[in-house]
Amino acid sequence: MKKMKLATFVLVPSIMMFFNGCTANLTDPEINFEPPAYVEQMPAKEDQQDFASTGSIFGQGENPLFSDHKAMHVSDIVTVVISETAQSSNTGTKQLQEADTSTLGGGLFSSTGLNAAVNSKVADLNGFTNVGFNSTSNSNYKGSGSATKDASFTTTISARIVKILKNGNYYISGKREILIDDQKQIIQLSGVIRPYDIDQYNRINSTQISDAKILYKTEGDMDRATKQGWGTKIVQSIWPF
Repeated sequence: MKKMKLATFVLVPSIMMFFNGCTANLTDPEINFEPPAYVEQMPAKEDQQDFASTGSIFGQGENPLFSDHKAMHVSDIVTVVISETAQSSNTGTKQLQEADTSTLGGGLFSSTGLNAAVNSKVADLNGFTNVGFNSTSNSNYKGSGSATKDASFTTTISARIVKILKNGNYYISGKREILIDDQKQIIQLSGVIRPYDIDQYNRINSTQISDAKILYKTEGDMDRATKQGWGTKIVQSIWPF
């Protein structure tokens, strides 16, 4: 009874690890939108309520009269123009050839005397030991491959300033969901920007975002119809041929 319990105790975790290994690469790719570590570690910039300057009152306060309408504070909105283009071309060729030949011999014994009986035994012994072995092997491999990618993605999304870092940079995050005819489009981004890169129209290009994370995906019947079933993915992950 104890042996059966022990076998069950060992078998169940083994089966779970096997299926976990098989399904490790079956999930859809995802992006973790957690802020980078340095964003969490760097303290937020505290708002200065006291103004030492004695200049014009029109240039002070939370909303100066003479200033661009740019995002300046936490929860302010900035428009991000996403314009991403990826182009790549790769060609590779590999050819291997190997030839190997081996020859082995058992060697011969020789007699130094004139004794006929000894010479006869040496001749008999050489008949057993003088055995040769020849081996020849050849290996050839030739492979080639090429890949070309040309993709572009352009859209606009509004993001919110989540945190103002001590050095003055902004950590922003934004998400947009569009549902049309049961087809859901999701656009999400996050990253760190410099306030100096925001133009006079309160816009910034996605190429000016540090640690940028951009997600675009669709959900719905069309998306499900173009994906393989989980059973097919499991078979392909464990099929060795």
